[in-house]
Amino acid sequence: MNDTSRTILLQANGLCKDYPVRQGIIPHTVGSIKAVEDVNFALYKGETLGLVGESGSGKSTVGRLLVGLEAPTAGQVLLNGQPLGLQRPRGRGNQGTRLQMVFQDTFSSLNPRKRVGDILTAPMRYHRLVTPKTAWREACRLLEMVGLPAAAYERYPHEFSGGQRQRIGLARALSLKPELIICDEPVSALDVSIQAQILNLIRDLQQEMGLTYLFIGHGLAAVHYVSHRIAVMYLGRIVEIAPAQALFTMPAHPYTKALCDAAPVADPALRGRERTVLAGEIPSSIQPPTGCQFHPRCPHAQALCARVQPQLLPCASLPPDHLTACHFAEALLGKGREDAV
Repeated sequence: MNDTSRTILLQANGLCKDYPVRQGIIPHTVGSIKAVEDVNFALYKGETLGLVGESGSGKSTVGRLLVGLEAPTAGQVLLNGQPLGLQRPRGRGNQGTRLQMVFQDTFSSLNPRKRVGDILTAPMRYHRLVTPKTAWREACRLLEMVGLPAAAYERYPHEFSGGQRQRIGLARALSLKPELIICDEPVSALDVSIQAQILNLIRDLQQEMGLTYLFIGHGLAAVHYVSHRIAVMYLGRIVEIAPAQALFTMPAHPYTKALCDAAPVADPALRGRERTVLAGEIPSSIQPPTGCQFHPRCPHAQALCARVQPQLLPCASLPPDHLTACHFAEALLGKGREDAV
């Protein structure tokens, strides 16, 4: 990314999302699930920010908060420096067209009773981006952009494969000419060969149209392939954010290192190196651990970790754009360098 592209498109400040837990014959609130807690990040124009973490870490909830499918409990989202309404899309006016989402489930995200042409043209007609005479031509142009023939216009979603339906989902997201597209695990349900095609399509569209992406996933290889920077989430919080290559070569948070070590290694010479293996499961979001939420599973945890929540800050030995939320990141980085030698 060059300096001219370092313009902030979207900024999340203190995003939180709690879901009430209700019980009893007469339902009453007995607690809350803290799905997202104090999430802060900036997304630059023309870049792809990857968002990774285990299932239940809050990745998809962040994406839904940004596009307005969920209303945040607290926090603010800025688009081009202007605050987005905290309401659902109807309360955002025309701002909602500038952020679009591509979903993981291609079956439920496309209306099975409508033809592909209707799925693509309905949003454009609603926002008066096309006329009845130009709607067909614009829909065919979108289909061509994502690698589908114009004949797909007359067909229904069930007549396509999973990869083809995901291409339709991308075309629908592009139909309103958005500035930001949020991809919520768009390739996790696809075959490996089809995953590669969709990932290449996402990259090609970004180069051709100058798109900005938030790419949510749990497959580190896919996220690394498309992302310029990567943010790692654990139990609703971002624990590390860094340029993609730096995060893989020098992870500063023990959780990030464990995720990298869990990925398959193709080089036989590297398979015997020491790896971090996490014990146990991700804790409940209803009663998260005190202090650093990762400390019950962290092999390097100390007494301080159970008492004090670490802040997302730069490390002295790393570039300023490499942030981590770990009390002992500097010591662990030093140990990692010694082990590498």
